[in-house]
Amino acid sequence: MSRRVVRRSKFRHVFGQAAKADQSYEDIRVSKVTWDSSFCAVNPKFLAIIVEAGGGGAFIVLPLAKTGRVDKNYPLVTGHTAPVLDIDWCPHNDNVIASASDDTTVMVWQIPDYTPMRNITEPILTLEGHSKRVGILCWHPTARNVLLSAGGDNVILIWNVGTGEVLLSLDDMHPDVIHSVCWNSNGSLLATTCKDKNLRIIDPRKGQVVAERFAAHEGMRPMRAVFTRQGHIFTTGFTRMSQRELGLWDPNNFEEPVALQEMDTSNGVLLPFYDPDSSIVYLCGKGDSSIRYFEITDEPPFVHYLNTFSSKEPQRGMGFMPKRGLDVSKCEIARFYKLHERKCEPIIMTVPRKSDLFQDDLYPDTPGPEPALEADEWLSGQDAEPVLISLRDGYVPPKHRELRVTKRNILDVRPPAGPRRSQSASDAPLSQQHTLETLLEEIKALREQVQAQEQRITALENMLCELVDGTD
Repeated sequence: MSRRVVRRSKFRHVFGQAAKADQSYEDIRVSKVTWDSSFCAVNPKFLAIIVEAGGGGAFIVLPLAKTGRVDKNYPLVTGHTAPVLDIDWCPHNDNVIASASDDTTVMVWQIPDYTPMRNITEPILTLEGHSKRVGILCWHPTARNVLLSAGGDNVILIWNVGTGEVLLSLDDMHPDVIHSVCWNSNGSLLATTCKDKNLRIIDPRKGQVVAERFAAHEGMRPMRAVFTRQGHIFTTGFTRMSQRELGLWDPNNFEEPVALQEMDTSNGVLLPFYDPDSSIVYLCGKGDSSIRYFEITDEPPFVHYLNTFSSKEPQRGMGFMPKRGLDVSKCEIARFYKLHERKCEPIIMTVPRKSDLFQDDLYPDTPGPEPALEADEWLSGQDAEPVLISLRDGYVPPKHRELRVTKRNILDVRPPAGPRRSQSASDAPLSQQHTLETLLEEIKALREQVQAQEQRITALENMLCELVDGTD
């Protein structure tokens, strides 16, 4: 049965191929921090990689259009006071990226379309709410400016990046370290894995665990989980004998797995990268030199092995390109960015086709950059599927879009005036009040001046982008 299903699949001949040397990014000092996340994030415009930085945390952002050797003085994104542990691009704005750090903060950055002359040191927003390191970031798939963070304090915080406020705090659901968090397709549910070996399905707005499975994989090593297009949960973990294992689960019936397969005896945690358009899951592990991929279907054995891409050098991390960033003219169905110790090389997965025409069966409409909901709408209980776009004519990233943060500042509110005192009582309180009012006025004037300068800088940057586009 399984052979006939795989033989009928249009993905049975997926080929993986490493890019040529001149298409790689050379001389990048990749971070040596423990590989808890992919350590590489990519979108149709930029490639971001966590790198080594003395005295703090940093990552480098490279335009995809420029490859080859990276100058050792290339500007970095710096601002954290401890190593960066995770980065994630906003799915609704290709110029916005979030970073999480060992310094307990989350920072949101605006990346210009042009190459800056010096390090980017000022984030748009700093989110402070965790009491320990923050190791997981995940943007909401359909709601604008909604960002999830999970920290070593076993707390999940969901933020409104547009205001800098915490929308939801899930602080009593995980008794131990959280290993992974994943949204479902419309962002109504979360799948989490924890050091206590439990796989949980959480409704974040109700603050409830709607389904739970203990020891989906019996081993003690970290487990990962992602939602599939059908609403099932795909997991990777370890058996009691430390063999790597994959599983497929139905949240409506967690008693028995839909599928459970043993893999090998390697120690590297398998990170699943799932493509809902093709229902293919790619498995990459730290220290591995291969990428295995499986197709998930509704027919037994449900998880079908397709092929393995192998190379000589082990991978230190991996980035996965969103579907809208692929080259449809070459029948490209997936693209990875594999981190080595000193470089990053693209790995392209293609389905060979003789025709040069657009392949409708390979490229159904896919989620685009427009959000379906605002943060307040999602918080009020609304759900919406992603806004889809067609890739028939390829995808052209939109121009630079600025992220606007409206954050309430206590300095905008003057303290109430106290009762008037006679001159003979004491001159000190009046003097202090006068000094406070003077400082507040000066701060207000400086803030207005800064805002005016920011508007001028934005206008000049837009002019620079137009000039650069014209010369290219």
